[in-house]
Amino acid sequence: MSNSSSISHFLLLPFADTKQLQLLHFCLFLATYLAALLGNSLIITTIAWHHHLHIPMYFFLLNLALIDLGAISTTVPKSLANSLRHSRDISYAGCAAQVFFFLFFISAEYFLLTIMAYDRYVAICRPLHYGTLLGRRACAHMAAAAWACGLLHALLHTASTFSLPLCQGNAVHQFFCEIPQILKLSCSTAYLRELWLIVVSGSLLFVCFVFILFSYVQILRAVLRMPSQQGRHKAFATCLPHLAVLSLFLSTASFASLKPPSMSSPSLNLVVSVLYSVVPAAANPLIYSLRNQELKTALSKLLPGCFQKQLALCLLL
Repeated sequence: MSNSSSISHFLLLPFADTKQLQLLHFCLFLATYLAALLGNSLIITTIAWHHHLHIPMYFFLLNLALIDLGAISTTVPKSLANSLRHSRDISYAGCAAQVFFFLFFISAEYFLLTIMAYDRYVAICRPLHYGTLLGRRACAHMAAAAWACGLLHALLHTASTFSLPLCQGNAVHQFFCEIPQILKLSCSTAYLRELWLIVVSGSLLFVCFVFILFSYVQILRAVLRMPSQQGRHKAFATCLPHLAVLSLFLSTASFASLKPPSMSSPSLNLVVSVLYSVVPAAANPLIYSLRNQELKTALSKLLPGCFQKQLALCLLL
């Protein structure tokens, strides 16, 4: 029996045992990681470079791209390094850092998506008050609140999780360190304190979900009352990318958290974790760039013609 003080490292779950499958995993993860880096970096640069995009919707999108870069950079590089070295090791401090930063970025993303839903609600349902309710200072305060809430959320959960005595070995059945897998290593009753914290956090996240749902119900009602078909199309065009990103984030994260124990298996847990921790960061820039004509126009002005054609070809492939 060992406790947390005697554990110097954890063993992560490998994607495959054979070298050929490990190489395939490395190539797929590397391609996804590079796509996420390229897509989110282009969105950040485009929004920062073009002053006409310095409006609340794109300001929040820039923050979302920064969060996605942080989230995928927390988990994937370590997995890539382990695949190259044919290793499973991660240090105790490295595991704690992974838990903290991943939870920080994921929590901040959820709070930011809630704020982005409010932005779309004000833009469509209360357009005359948009400049007042979403001025520069208000946007900065809301974005800072999303980051701060994510930071506080991550600090509480990481401190609570890694203060638990670990009595079930050091094998983490996941390709990165996450709280549910760490709790499985804790002593029989010691994890109840963290479970209470999870319940409180879940209640807060549920309140955010209700707010998002209410916002989009009001948006849908306002759009359907618009007399102009062109106006309805424009309103839907500004909401659909955010709704698609939100649906991808919530569906994958909810399935990972709420799937029944009978469906739990190492391979399924691995696939689900990739869906909610890796795929959104790579898919979000594509979703926004494909559905937002203003962003595509600004991006085309930023990129040289030759590189732009090559990038378009890569996205199509």
